[in-house]
Amino acid sequence: VQLQASGGGLVQAGGSLRLSCAASGRTFVTYDMGWFRQAPGKEREFVAGIRNDGDSAYYVDSVKGRFTISRDNAKNTVYLQMDNLNPEDTAVYYCAAALKGRIAYVTGRNYDYWGQGTLVTVSS
Repeated sequence: VQLQASGGGLVQAGGSLRLSCAASGRTFVTYDMGWFRQAPGKEREFVAGIRNDGDSAYYVDSVKGRFTISRDNAKNTVYLQMDNLNPEDTAVYYCAAALKGRIAYVTGRNYDYWGQGTLVTVSS
């Protein structure tokens, strides 16, 4: 599986961005998908995950109520809608894929494939 993330950019605090991650191949539906981020000088952190069938999603507390993860299995694409952004959300955002069945969309672990990252910068 090859992943291509896009949609990052510069936005003012309180604004919104939508990230997309397009996957290659015909097995997208067999993967849980996750979004991670890495801020300057910090470790990469799990942000949100969605189950392979799209029926369940998980968010870390810091983004709950502001971010929405979704997927379109017909288009092999996962999205991250980010609303009410604040400067602490500034980071490189990565999408990742984990073979279904290991609840990776909840734990943030056991991801097999990673995209290249897209930079999100939130100005105050």
